[in-house]
Amino acid sequence: MTDRRDAVLAEIGIQPIWRLHAQTPAREAAPDKPLQPVAAQTPVIRAHTGKLLEEPSGASLSTMPPSKASSVPEALGWEALEESVRGCTACGLCQARKQTVFGVGDRQADWLLVGEGPGAEEDERGEPFVGQAGKLLDAMLGSIGLTRGEDVYIANAVKCRPPGNRTPEASEIAACTPFLERQIALIQPRLIVALGRPAAQSLLNAEIKIGAARGRLFDRQGIPVIVTYHPAYLLRNLEDKAKSWEDLCFAQDQMQRLKAGARGEIA
Repeated sequence: MTDRRDAVLAEIGIQPIWRLHAQTPAREAAPDKPLQPVAAQTPVIRAHTGKLLEEPSGASLSTMPPSKASSVPEALGWEALEESVRGCTACGLCQARKQTVFGVGDRQADWLLVGEGPGAEEDERGEPFVGQAGKLLDAMLGSIGLTRGEDVYIANAVKCRPPGNRTPEASEIAACTPFLERQIALIQPRLIVALGRPAAQSLLNAEIKIGAARGRLFDRQGIPVIVTYHPAYLLRNLEDKAKSWEDLCFAQDQMQRLKAGARGEIA
């Protein structure tokens, strides 16, 4: 297991400086001690309601106006929701798309990863994270013992490709937010990982700076949210790959705590 993890870390450009405990499978039992000691003291920041109940020193966060996007019916199931996304014309992104990119993975997953929006290859294939950023994301998941589609669901803040792969505008994110909210309600994940600033802002309804938000535990209507870099950003900024590994360890530690708590154990 250690050899495989070292190979994965080498693949994503990180030397195996940090390691998860290898005595027991990472997803089955908590380690003898936390991977990130700060986790136990991490403040929970409740941001999705438009109010920050607790704001850590140095974290540049400010609330955004509530979304005015139309809501998605609560009774909408997976097939109807996907059909609704496919026919959406709520913003201008629909005009240039080849197809919508709904999401992929285990629909009862404990892990939900939310990215920014589709790129050119995703627009062609209709699946999120299938280009170079997708390969890096798969390697990142592998580094903590996860596999795409197995206890993991992957979605985006917007379901249509922004022209030229630009950052989605606030109005475009707002138009897609009800779809993402319904996906979250159907999946009921234990933990959400926001990949990049647009995803974090969509989930938390707040202005986010990744550097300030890293290592913090946010609350989105009872679901913990952890913020880290988007894989596409890491492809351009190799020096921050080590930071993303720290974030993955932090997320894994929090998941272990959540599962231990559900079993009535002390993490």
